[in-house]
Amino acid sequence: MAGLDELLQLMARVGASDLHLSPGLQPLLRLHGRVVRHDKHPELREEQIANWLRAILPPRNRTELEEKLDTDFAYELDGVGRFRVNVFHDRLGTSAAFRLVPARVPRCEELGLPPVVDELCRLSKGLVVVTGPTGAGKSTTLAAMIDRINRTRSQHIITIEDPIEFVHPSQGCLVHQREVGRHALSFRRALRAALREDPDVLLVGEMRDLETMRSAIEMAATGHLVFGTLHTATAAGAVDRIIDQYPPAEQAQIRTMLADSLRAVVAQTLLRRKDGKGQVAAFEVLVVTPAVAAHVREGKTHAIASAIQTGTKYGMQTMGDAIAAHVVAGRVDPAEAYLKAVDKTALLARLHAAGIAFEPDGAEALAHASATPAAPAAPAAARRSGGGSGRSRRQAKAARFDDFETYRARRLGER
Repeated sequence: MAGLDELLQLMARVGASDLHLSPGLQPLLRLHGRVVRHDKHPELREEQIANWLRAILPPRNRTELEEKLDTDFAYELDGVGRFRVNVFHDRLGTSAAFRLVPARVPRCEELGLPPVVDELCRLSKGLVVVTGPTGAGKSTTLAAMIDRINRTRSQHIITIEDPIEFVHPSQGCLVHQREVGRHALSFRRALRAALREDPDVLLVGEMRDLETMRSAIEMAATGHLVFGTLHTATAAGAVDRIIDQYPPAEQAQIRTMLADSLRAVVAQTLLRRKDGKGQVAAFEVLVVTPAVAAHVREGKTHAIASAIQTGTKYGMQTMGDAIAAHVVAGRVDPAEAYLKAVDKTALLARLHAAGIAFEPDGAEALAHASATPAAPAAPAAARRSGGGSGRSRRQAKAARFDDFETYRARRLGER
């Protein structure tokens, strides 16, 4: 589809992670965490978006969109890469979000993953959870770990995803990738079938519901290495999320099962780099030692944060320490770090101890700017009547896409 493919090519060329299409608005790109609009492109019509999507929607996703009003699928564009696509309806009409999946799976070292992650890739069994907010890079982290296993072991890997994002050709391992809705009816059925497919390693793209969590934990308990993702800000929060999914009558039993099968939780977030050259990841790592397992078994998950602080010899690290390290190294601005920190008081203490003077007042302004970095163009009627967002000239310039190439070049030191 010429118009859509051109936008996706542009997206890849400027280094954007996401493309948003909505009726009545110009195309919007997420670049280094900020949303900017393509001012050189006219506002999109719903019929135009529908035609683009109709040309790339697989038949089953057309049906799903009609019946459930949203759908996920993957789209591959030769010479550019794969895209994870979500199509949905809102008050504006049919909209879509495209997430670029790099053509090459990055190595663990390239992502700056903590050294202990290499040890997790050598585990023979157990559950490893990668958690974090949407867009934090969880899929990329898991892809790098699966790639490490694929290159260094001789086993059978099965991935169950919705949709398939990174493609893993069989290398040292035999790799089977199954897409829910295309190769399997559900995560639960695919996991149940995997028991009869002689797997060593299983990747569950997302543990969305109780049955998927239950199956993943049972697979880990029966001698398989299982990787899965959740959406929590901290490692301790991931443990609570799993347990809270179960009915109260079952929680004591699942605490015991989780204490025996959980091996580690990696929580992550992305921060904008101080030099403007993209984003950098910060990782919290929980390794399940006998002491941590006891906390899980006894329902004392509130003690996990302290266990992480004192568990550096096991490769553990807190999110606060990881974020502070980026600031001390000059990679991240203190205001950005403050915004992303879960325990902001502890982060300030770490920064002050490192001799970095910072007060959070400025971070509040940055938070506001980050929340509305590139307001869409006002509707035509509003523009004719003189209405608008009232942004300053500098804010308007940053939001305008035709100025962004110059802005990006300057930030990258190309000019």
